[in-house]
Amino acid sequence: MSSNSWGTLFRVTTWGESHGPAIGCVVDGMPPRIPLTETEIQHWLDRRKPGQSRFTTQRREPDEVKILSGVFEGQTTGTPVSLFIQNEDARSKDYDAIKDKFRPGHADYTYWSKYGIRDYRGGGRSSARETAMRVAAGALARKVLGDGVRIRGALVQIGPHKIDRARWDWEAIEDNPFWCPDRQAAQQWEGYLDEVRKAGSSVGAVIEVIAEGVPVGLGAPIYGKLDADLAAAMMSINAVKGVEIGAGFAAAELSGEENADEMRMEGGAVRFLSNQAGGILGGISTGQPVVVRFAVKPTSSILAPRRTVTTAGQETEIATKGRHDPCVGIRAVPVGEAMMATVLADHLLRHRAQCG
Repeated sequence: MSSNSWGTLFRVTTWGESHGPAIGCVVDGMPPRIPLTETEIQHWLDRRKPGQSRFTTQRREPDEVKILSGVFEGQTTGTPVSLFIQNEDARSKDYDAIKDKFRPGHADYTYWSKYGIRDYRGGGRSSARETAMRVAAGALARKVLGDGVRIRGALVQIGPHKIDRARWDWEAIEDNPFWCPDRQAAQQWEGYLDEVRKAGSSVGAVIEVIAEGVPVGLGAPIYGKLDADLAAAMMSINAVKGVEIGAGFAAAELSGEENADEMRMEGGAVRFLSNQAGGILGGISTGQPVVVRFAVKPTSSILAPRRTVTTAGQETEIATKGRHDPCVGIRAVPVGEAMMATVLADHLLRHRAQCG
């Protein structure tokens, strides 16, 4: 299997399967002499780990990370940083009944068609379990970016229910299980998702990730656009089916006057009067907050029987049992933050390499 890495100078490779003995990643290009501890990485992993509320999968994984290389006496050495997490709560027997059936909406059929073999235990390599290592790598990327860049994500829509942006409060995301910046919406979502969960069904979501403090100049025209790399990074997350930058698809409804982010001078620096561009123009960061949204489809593992076929070509039905997220978008918030961090860190190093 190819394509297990992303990034140019800050390059991440992940490995492992959902029900294998462990998962891990190697981060190449980490600059030397940056203070780094397992505790700092663990902080971000704890935000993503499963089983933290009734609205996420009840698989119990402590996700305790170990640094295997690239750090000496509390600082990075400039050599590859290898990170390791043990899988401790895999229940492979939950998947015995579907090992010869393709789950609709999953990667089962395409993996089997491409490779001639598939790991049916939780989806193997296609499982969102892999995203734990993205979050771990994101912790390293944040260290590269420094304290001046702040990356935060929020769930802004679950199923058909959107937040009221007039009530946006970043402090609220720590007070509810949805990473929701609208406390009133979060209360309404609890009842809604309880009904979905008890029915054995699932719903999709929209996540918004904002990076503040991004310097001007990250990215390159044509094939090295910052927004193109961000879109690719977000699309690589499990179950993501759409990405937009800034106004995104809503820009199609705007006039040229409305879409133009006018500029004035303030304190000797350029100040934008709006941010329809999402902090990126011509593929290069403007210094404004970088704003990315991505849509996550409903979890494909549901209890309602669905029509499918077997590996032998027989028509049948399937109902997926086991421990699954009624809305996988909830745990995608810290993953989206991590992907934002890794792309920005990579572009920061690339910018320094060319422009000093």
